[in-house]
Amino acid sequence: MNLRAASPADRDALVVLARQAFADAFGHIYDPRDLAAFLDTSRSPERWDALIHDPQIAVTLAEEAGRLLGYSVLSANEGFAARPAPQPHRPATLGQLYCAREATGRGIGAALMERALADARGYGADAVQLSVYAENFGAQRFYQRYGFAKVADIDFWVGSHRDDEFLYELRLRLP
Repeated sequence: MNLRAASPADRDALVVLARQAFADAFGHIYDPRDLAAFLDTSRSPERWDALIHDPQIAVTLAEEAGRLLGYSVLSANEGFAARPAPQPHRPATLGQLYCAREATGRGIGAALMERALADARGYGADAVQLSVYAENFGAQRFYQRYGFAKVADIDFWVGSHRDDEFLYELRLRLP
């Protein structure tokens, strides 16, 4: 498996994987119209273009034999307003970390997480924040293994559907 930064040439493959990974994980929860509207905005080619070109965002790909198996999106200097005091001074946000369904359990998520944490430290972040679906217990256990802890309850909207989510945070030690 190889980890690398996404380039503009990866956009179309990212659109396909990001849409499929989200639908595989959560598609059963939503009305098809809400899911389609969400994917058309948050996982669109235009959205990926913006993410890939933003110097404050690290889009990391995991691939094997030229096939995209997973990805993560880390935003520097961006946190969640919902976090109660005390707020970190320079949080980074891990907005997405997904693997293709057939690639789960192979250490890809762990490799992407390690890279995201290293990137956050490189940005000078003092914390990494993420949201996780309240009923996604496997993801919660994964994040807890890295030291993330729940710091707030938040909402996540997919169309007209509100999900209960948890805001997780990991405080980072800076050199």
